[in-house]
Amino acid sequence: MAVIIPAHNEEGLLPASLAAVHTAAGHPGLEGTRVLVVVAADSCTDTTPEVARRAGALTVAVRGRGAGAARAAAARAALGVLGGGDGVWIASTDADSVVPADWLDFHLSYAARGWDALVGTVVLDRHPADARRLTAVHQRLYEKSRPPGGLPWHHPHVHGANLGLTARSYTHAGGFPPLPVGEDHALVRALQRTGHRILRTSDCPVTTSGRLHPRARGGFGEYLARLAAQEPA
Repeated sequence: MAVIIPAHNEEGLLPASLAAVHTAAGHPGLEGTRVLVVVAADSCTDTTPEVARRAGALTVAVRGRGAGAARAAAARAALGVLGGGDGVWIASTDADSVVPADWLDFHLSYAARGWDALVGTVVLDRHPADARRLTAVHQRLYEKSRPPGGLPWHHPHVHGANLGLTARSYTHAGGFPPLPVGEDHALVRALQRTGHRILRTSDCPVTTSGRLHPRARGGFGEYLARLAAQEPA
């Protein structure tokens, strides 16, 4: 398995992200499975590369300030080490996100069942003091399509913070395109066009930052900022 993480000046949040990945890699269900963690340090001017290396991650330097190119560079480096054939699973998360302890085991269990890709959900870790209702409002909108009665929710969301797929499917679909944002959506659309078996599940969400000053323009953080601006103080 490969865990790929793009990071731009994330020295503050990256340690928690990598610690959570380390815990997930130590899950008993992964015994005998190699887990390679790759951090794409994108145009960093802080200690992000050093933080990643100290945590044991393979670190790739990227220039261009784009999540798509960074995620693609991390995947390319991972496949260069692990190979791109059968038996390799790529799990993607973010530097401001914390995966649950069973995250990789969860991904691996569905890979073993023949799924080509897993598209998961996220939950917010906090919200700013000036937008107290942000989490509740976001959650209501986010889960608008969830069916009642505990039925499986084949949700419409796509997050690079909680995405996984086989190396073969990744290559076949063309990989992450070099987009500044939306590379995760573009890859999933490519997987759909090429007929891959995709599981959309909310059963193993990843906790992601609720910060309103995101690293990437036009992404999830800006959506949260717009939502917060609409809410009364």
